[in-house]
Amino acid sequence: MSASSESPDRSPRERLVVAMSGGVDSSVAAAMLAREGYEVIGVTMRLSGDASRCCSLEDADDARRVADTLGIRFFVANYARQFREEVIEAFADEYLAGRTPIPCVTCNSRFKFDHLMSRADVFGSRTVATGHYARIEHDEASGRARLFRSRDRRKDQSYFLFELTQEQLSRARFPLGEMSKDEVRKLARELGLATADKPESQEICFVPDGDYAAVVEAVRPEAKKLGGEIVDADGTVLAKHRGVHRFTVGQRHGLGIDNANRPLYVNRIDAQTGRIIVGDREELDTKTGLVQRVNWICGEPPGEALRARVQIRHRHEAALAVLHVTANGRVRVEFEAPVQALTPGQAAVFYDAENNCEVLGGGWIEA
Repeated sequence: MSASSESPDRSPRERLVVAMSGGVDSSVAAAMLAREGYEVIGVTMRLSGDASRCCSLEDADDARRVADTLGIRFFVANYARQFREEVIEAFADEYLAGRTPIPCVTCNSRFKFDHLMSRADVFGSRTVATGHYARIEHDEASGRARLFRSRDRRKDQSYFLFELTQEQLSRARFPLGEMSKDEVRKLARELGLATADKPESQEICFVPDGDYAAVVEAVRPEAKKLGGEIVDADGTVLAKHRGVHRFTVGQRHGLGIDNANRPLYVNRIDAQTGRIIVGDREELDTKTGLVQRVNWICGEPPGEALRARVQIRHRHEAALAVLHVTANGRVRVEFEAPVQALTPGQAAVFYDAENNCEVLGGGWIEA
């Protein structure tokens, strides 16, 4: 398939930059826009090493083959240095501080939008499209962009997009927002795209084997020398450990406690003392939380307490809560029913209370 020829009412054709990861989703996004008659430029962002499950040389080759099939221009942009500094090193530092990071959020807001939009400016394109499962609507009355979950809730990725600004949303397109994954693969096969049946990557791209601690120690070698105690709520020492970066709130397995007479869970991580505090599962329940570095999709916080649904993990079912904006811009979240394992470093994303569909904003769990 090749890009459509210019039509009399669109001359010259509008130019769009598509972030092509080498997967089926971004491939179909590019194909859909090319079919609509846009001048599509595919860009693969080289972010990390060859061992990664995405952004590798193999993925760039897959993206190039799709671009050839579509008859569109294609480029590889090397952002490996920036990715290491802004994502991988930050990932390691968060774990060493006793928090559990989500690098995919930073990757989306900084690279797929900030950096890629700057690259789009060079190409003379205002718009950047990606293969995200999410939807954008433009409110004519307010002039603002609104962010929604995708139609396919199983694939929804809006949780990772809460940091996007009005400027970014006004320049973004998500062609797959109304589609299911099955529909995307079917279209890819119909178009003969090389990525039609390519497996999905479920892991963080720079942690292909799931060994987070090894990545932290590779980035910050001093972590290999760290250690501390695992204690209960009374301070009784139950075991020793080899670094706080090996634990996350809610963790049950791999604690190294041999003589426990009941299941124990990580309730708190004290990076200052190196102590891991464990306890019963019920101790993970909480009805309040504090969220920092909050971004409101509309551009400004609400003027009064706001009832919303709050999602505290990617696979978490958003829970009803009331949001209170504090004087310093943080948000105090009061859940209607207890939630479990509210984890510092994870994202808390706010959705509308009625339909649990529109993204109102979000931030990072502080406490």
